[in-house]
Parts: sequence; C-alpha cells; structure tokens
Amino acid sequence: MIKVSVKNLKGAEVKELTLKESLFGLPSNDALLHQVYVALQANLRQPIAHTKDRSERRGSGRKPWRQKGTGRARVGEVRSPIWRKGGVVFGPTSERNYSKDANRKMRQKAVMIALADKIREGKCVVVDALAFSEMKTKHFAEAKQTLGMGEKSLVAGLTKEELPVARVIRNIPKADSTLAENLNVLELLNHEFVLLSEASLARLEERFAKWEK
Repeated sequence: MIKVSVKNLKGAEVKELTLKESLFGLPSNDALLHQVYVALQANLRQPIAHTKDRSERRGSGRKPWRQKGTGRARVGEVRSPIWRKGGVVFGPTSERNYSKDANRKMRQKAVMIALADKIREGKCVVVDALAFSEMKTKHFAEAKQTLGMGEKSLVAGLTKEELPVARVIRNIPKADSTLAENLNVLELLNHEFVLLSEASLARLEERFAKWEK
C-alpha cells in the first residue's frame, strides 16, 4: 500500500492516508509517458505559416506568349513558381495536420504513472483542505512556501467546490490549476509539484478505479 502524509496549509502533518498500490503505485514507464506527451503536444499545435501556391496568387491565367517560334523559354502563365511573384511550390500551408493518435487507455495509464512518479519522488503535496479565510494571493503564496514548494512550479488539482481558489493561484508565477478529474500528462510533467486536497485525491481515486483492470 502507498502511504501519503496529509498536511494543513501551515505545513504541519495532520494524518496519513493509505492509497491503493494498483492505482497510485504503478511502475515508471518513460516510453509511454513520452509517447502520450508528444501526442498531446502535437494535438495542440496550430499550423500558422502559409504560403500561396500558383492557384492562390494574383495574376492572369493567359499564356504570356505563344509556345514556339519566339526563342524564349516556354511558359504557361505569370503565376508560374519560377517567375517573380509566382506561386510557391513546397512552402508550408495551413492545411498541415500535426495531430498524433494516443488511444484512451494509453492516456489514462500515462496519467496514473505520472502521478505515481510524483508520489514516489515526494512531489505530490496533499493538504486536508484547500480553502482560505480570505481569497487573496498572498495567502496562497505563504502556503506554498510553508508546504515546501518554494518558487518551484506546481499544478493544483481542484474539486468543483474548490474552484474559487483558482483565482488566487493564477496570480502566482509558474502555478496553474485544473479540475482534478481533468489532470493530464502535460500538466503533470510540465510542473515539478502537484497539489491536491483530500477531496480531490478521493476524486482521482474514484476516477482511477474506473480504469483499473
């Protein structure tokens, strides 16, 4: 079984939780993490650069001069790629598709492995409750220091009831938040720490249990 200590926002340990090893103790699999990470990054990529081919360039489609008898090279139209202001042959276009496939089971297992790695490395911080008397950025900044995360990057997994906390987290550099059930490999690997409350950890356990085989 996996043991995780639960702290309060002042950094004091208040209890210890026992987690199922089949859910939170999966062995590392760097190849799977890399494959899913690359696929998610590629799916976010938007093709911006676009060059016009000969059909998109402005200009007449009339043949500039007759095919034979002038002594000049034959040419069909002024939009020819070998002419100045003509179309581009192999330039980048906005129709490019960078998406990669990673099936659902791969993405699900990769999330479980990434979180298991955070727990093993001591980079998963669990608090009894993620709530403040006043929703001010300075209170979260103080809690971040007392919980041992310093100036490191973190992603907070929240429940729907904890969503108001996202407003104070977004003002902290290198700190992001998302719903616990929406945590993915990109967020887990792009941040050094993951911050969870007991409630959000329970939500994750419920989510992982549906994937358990």
